[in-house]
Amino acid sequence: MAGVHHIDPRSGFCAATRTFHSLREAADLLPESLPTTVAAYAFSNLPSSLPDRPALVDAATGISVSYPSFLAAVRSLACGFWSTLGLRPGDVALVVAPSRIEVPVIDFALMSIGAVVSPANPASTAEEYAHQAALSRPVVAFAAPEVAARLPPHLRCVVIGSEEYNRLASDGRAPPPPAVAVKQSDTAAVLYSSGTTGRVKAVALTHRNFIALLCAHKDNREKAAREAAEAGVEPPPPTVTLFPLPLFHVFGFMMLLRSVAMAETAVLMERFDLSAALRAIERYRVTLLPGAPPLLVAMTKSEEARRRDLSSLLVIGIGGAPLGREVAEKFAAVFPNVELVQGYGLTESSGGVAATVGPEESKAYGSVGKLGSHMEAKIVDPTTGEALGPGQRGELWVRGPVIMKGKKSLFTCYVADDKATAETLDSEGWMKTGDLCYFNEDGFLYIVDRLKELIKYKGYQVPPAELEHILHSHPEIVDAAVIPYPDEDAGQLPMAFIVRKPGSNITKQQVMDYVAKHVAPYKKVRRVAFVSAILKSPAGKILRRELVQQALTMGASKL
Repeated sequence: MAGVHHIDPRSGFCAATRTFHSLREAADLLPESLPTTVAAYAFSNLPSSLPDRPALVDAATGISVSYPSFLAAVRSLACGFWSTLGLRPGDVALVVAPSRIEVPVIDFALMSIGAVVSPANPASTAEEYAHQAALSRPVVAFAAPEVAARLPPHLRCVVIGSEEYNRLASDGRAPPPPAVAVKQSDTAAVLYSSGTTGRVKAVALTHRNFIALLCAHKDNREKAAREAAEAGVEPPPPTVTLFPLPLFHVFGFMMLLRSVAMAETAVLMERFDLSAALRAIERYRVTLLPGAPPLLVAMTKSEEARRRDLSSLLVIGIGGAPLGREVAEKFAAVFPNVELVQGYGLTESSGGVAATVGPEESKAYGSVGKLGSHMEAKIVDPTTGEALGPGQRGELWVRGPVIMKGKKSLFTCYVADDKATAETLDSEGWMKTGDLCYFNEDGFLYIVDRLKELIKYKGYQVPPAELEHILHSHPEIVDAAVIPYPDEDAGQLPMAFIVRKPGSNITKQQVMDYVAKHVAPYKKVRRVAFVSAILKSPAGKILRRELVQQALTMGASKL
């Protein structure tokens, strides 16, 4: 590697190549030529005598599935997929259900035969599913009963829990699928992301992407165990992770793979509710809680959180949106024994780019940590294209084994969208994140702002362009702009500025109801202001930053 001798051991920056390198020890990756799936890799990590602890627990009912039962269920369902449904490597299957115990079984069964999992949000509309299906071209959908009717009518649908599904799941008597040679470079999952603009994009992630991520987690865990042994400290108890995160989101999907590969317990929640989460932490002795920053705000403000026995909770892993220093400090004052781990990733990077590791790093509040193993980064001036050094702000570009596939594969990384692929990935494998960032002298990454204009509502990405499109379709609305309005609990709320048609008396509530009919609940417009004109640049671009300022100066009293 050119310039390898000039890497600053403190910041990881190489002045010759203008590139930041990971300061982590390089994780042992599998040889790329070895054919395997992420499911097979995860299972190969399990101890030969399977742990007697549950693999999965349903937080609401307490129903649990042991590791031996989980593996048997995955094998049995894989047989049914192969022999009865005729699924083959490369076939895409849409999986649309809340986080129920069947979902991990379906996901692992699909990946184990080389089929491609495509998890989608069960709260989406028929319109949104039609768009997703047009991108990923699934041959079958596995759907919760309450979702099935919204799926495209031409798509074969197996309802989870139906007789048809149960027959597939008991197909263990059928001969096992032949050992198929699935390459690590083959697609394992197609996840949906708002990408950098407008409508949803389908992101193809490979078995290799996820295996690289799991190798890094495994290395971190082994290192922590060695350090604990050297220090003569008791090793921590086996991890029990609570999943307030949806399994269709990259954060939840990646954490599920990790939980199984590490022989840990995953406690699943169908939807996030703070009281239910606190009860689950107490009841199942949860040790790890991943979530978005609003979770910390809610816990810090909650009387119930102070009353409950949360002594088992060792770590909260924060992702999905940047965490403010004040929020972190307030949380640490109330829960001094919980380590806050921050991470940064995108759907396009399999969820992992940077993270804080260990108690010392986790005190660097406001930072998302250091680059993960095998990762490289550049900070690029958005106007000049020049690569910048430590302390300078620019767009973050990243490269490494967890980054989605490029053009050389069957799926371009954004499925069925060559233009977006070309805009996001360059010929050298650098992925442009669209986030304005900087590294400090110690190699810690800080996210300043998004160059892309996504609104982050409770960790979900809401593209303003999509909501504006819907608002413009209303006969009484002449013009509209949607902005992120800061909100302590949700992070940001979608707020609409509306120019009414002359003579129209449309109300704020009618505007909100109109949008709500067309979108999933997390995309709803939650504040409305009527104005005589929308602030725009001479080229007609909405001046969102100025509109955010205008919204804040209007103040809550007028809205």
